[in-house]
Amino acid sequence: MRPDSQETPEGPATASSLPLPDDSAAFRTGTLSLRTLSTRILQESRREKHVEAAVAASGVSHTFGSTQVLFDVEVKVNPGEIVLMTGPSGSGKTTLLTLVGGLRSLQRGSLEVLGRQLAGLDAAQQVEVRRGLGFIFQGHNLFGSLTALQNVRLGLELQGGTRHENDLLARRALEAVGLGGHLGKKPQALSGGQCQRVAVARALAPRPKLVLADEPTAALDADTGLQVVTLLQEMAAEGGTATILVTHDNRILDVADRIINMVDGRLTSDVAVRESLEVCEFLAKVPAFRRYTPGALAEIAEELTLRKLPSGTSVFRQGDPGDEFYVVWKGRVAIVDEAADERLAVLGPGQFFGEMALVSGKPRNASAVVEEDAELLSLNKDEFQRALQREKDFHRQLRETLTLRSL
Repeated sequence: MRPDSQETPEGPATASSLPLPDDSAAFRTGTLSLRTLSTRILQESRREKHVEAAVAASGVSHTFGSTQVLFDVEVKVNPGEIVLMTGPSGSGKTTLLTLVGGLRSLQRGSLEVLGRQLAGLDAAQQVEVRRGLGFIFQGHNLFGSLTALQNVRLGLELQGGTRHENDLLARRALEAVGLGGHLGKKPQALSGGQCQRVAVARALAPRPKLVLADEPTAALDADTGLQVVTLLQEMAAEGGTATILVTHDNRILDVADRIINMVDGRLTSDVAVRESLEVCEFLAKVPAFRRYTPGALAEIAEELTLRKLPSGTSVFRQGDPGDEFYVVWKGRVAIVDEAADERLAVLGPGQFFGEMALVSGKPRNASAVVEEDAELLSLNKDEFQRALQREKDFHRQLRETLTLRSL
């Protein structure tokens, strides 16, 4: 019997069946780990991709007079990512967006945009950076003396190209946002929502590699808002365009690859949406976890680390201190008693290990080695303890399980 895995006299536990009575089976099936799964997946997966970020901010701080509005912000946005930035008014979202766009001078920290460092740029150099970006702001900022077509074409002319090419691109962009029949109208002849659509077309027509949008759908109805975000998705998929979108519009949350939240000038969370959904689907398949609502599952996505480990990697060694708890998401992990030269179990998806050393405070009494390329979801010791404290049922289930293992 090995405390650092799910080995029992009947063999390792699984997420589907166990010969245990009532709720005590829940912990043996991995409920504790699944109850505290989350999506800090992104940090690990981004490091492994080795893709040059479209935006890379590190230690970015900013003040207005004596008031500090940003505090050591760190964030990366990869090509093709749509990142939604949320948070209360006054939290620093728009300030960060304008710094990324070269609309303000960087005061402190490092900020690279499309491979160019913005720290130390003069006004002319900032203009040069802005020409390669697409901007969508709450105020459409159209030229009142120009038609919709001319407003969009003017943005294209700053990028070069012939009059014919720019005219064709401008028409296509306006048609894509549903304004093909309003090309010759000036802003005063258009509604507020239509003017906003012209602004969107102007920003997207040059197919920029980075789009910065501040509440782009706030003045749009549901159908038009969907058109806009669909365009952003197409540009991300086809041309690798990255988008940072400040929004309070819950209608468009499902287009995001990531959602970052800012409060009082600090980045408080960075959730990988697709990975989070994948983890939640994993959780929902565990019988003991079915009573949880989607909202409860989503809240779990705050404390997870994903570790991708190749075959042959040692997760921990016998005698090591217990500092992490693991769930196998993909692949297989062998649990080995090195002292006895005995393989105790091979664990697959849905099985967990490492809990006993965390609970007892004793060293690991078995080693864990990746047998088949694996993805492990892990909690550190503090996170594991918080999981126990915030859910009495799991604490009770843990005690029952430990009692059963000692029999």
